[in-house]
Amino acid sequence: MHEYNKRQLKSADELNRRTEEVIRVIPEYKECLDEISSLSIRAAKARISGNSSSLTSLHKDIDSYVSRMSKLLSSAGYPDDYLTPSYVCKDCKDTGYIGNEKCHCFKQAEIDLLYRQSNIKDLLSVQNFEHFNINLFSDDIPEGYSVSPRQNMKAALEVCKSFIEEFPSGKNLLFLGSTGVGKTYLTNCIAKEILDRYHSVVYLSAIELFDYFSSKNDHYEYSGLDNSDNSLQIISCDLLIIDDLGTELINNFTTSKLFYCINQRLLEKRSTIISSNFDKQSLLAAYSERIFSRIFTSYNIINLIGDDVRKRK
Repeated sequence: MHEYNKRQLKSADELNRRTEEVIRVIPEYKECLDEISSLSIRAAKARISGNSSSLTSLHKDIDSYVSRMSKLLSSAGYPDDYLTPSYVCKDCKDTGYIGNEKCHCFKQAEIDLLYRQSNIKDLLSVQNFEHFNINLFSDDIPEGYSVSPRQNMKAALEVCKSFIEEFPSGKNLLFLGSTGVGKTYLTNCIAKEILDRYHSVVYLSAIELFDYFSSKNDHYEYSGLDNSDNSLQIISCDLLIIDDLGTELINNFTTSKLFYCINQRLLEKRSTIISSNFDKQSLLAAYSERIFSRIFTSYNIINLIGDDVRKRK
C-alpha cells in the first residue's frame, strides 16, 4: 500500500499546486470557493434540521457557483479538467480498492512485486505452459523404458497441473533427469502459474542457495534464515524452487543447510520444488541419509527421460 499512498500524496500535491496557481491568476475563483464552503456548511445544517426547501435552494446556489468557476477557468485558458485530481488508476482513484474489493491495478501490482521477488521474472515470459511444445519430446520408446519421452512428459504435465490446482497444499515435487529433459522448464511453468495466483515464489539455483547461506552469520540458522530480507525469504515464501541440486560443492556445510531448509519448510507446510540431474542412488550417495529420507518420503518424485530437447529446437 506504500506505493498507493505515494500516488495519492502526489495527486493531492499536484492538485494543491494547480489550485494555488488558479487562485493567483483568477482572484474571483477564490471568492467562489469561499462561497461554496459557506453554502455547504449551511446545507449540512439544513439537512440535519430537515429543512428540505432550504436545502434545495442552497444546492442550486452551489451549482451556480460551480458553473461560474468552470467559466472562469475556461475564460483564462485552462482546460475543463485542470482542477480534477489526476489518478494513475481512475477506477479506484489510486486507493487500490473499489468498495471492499481489490482493484485490478492493485492485483497487478501484487503480481509485479511477486515476479520481481521471484528471481526469474524474465525467464517466465518465455518459459511457461503457453509456450510449452510437447512435440519437442520424442515419441520413440527408449531401450529399457516402457514409455516414450513424450508420454513421460504428458504424465509429468498432469502432475504439475494438479500441484498448481491444489496449491497451497504443502505438497512438494522432485524432478530428476539428465540435462535438457525439461526439469527447469516445468518448474518455471509452475512458478508462473503460482505467481499469477498471488503467491510468493523464490527461485534459486543450488549454488545461489548455498552462496546465500554462506553470506549469513551462523545465528541465522535457527532464526528463519533472515526472513527480514524481502528479496530472499527462503523459509517463508509460499513456494521455494531449488534448481540443479548437486551442482554445488557438496560438504558438511551445504548438507546441513539443505536439511534445515527442507525440514523447516516441511514443518511449516510450505511447498518446495527441487530439480536435479542426479538419480536416486546418486542423491543418496551425495547427501546424508536423513536428507534422502526427508525428500523421498515427503516429495512427489517425477523422473523425466529422453535426450536433450534443446538440440531439437
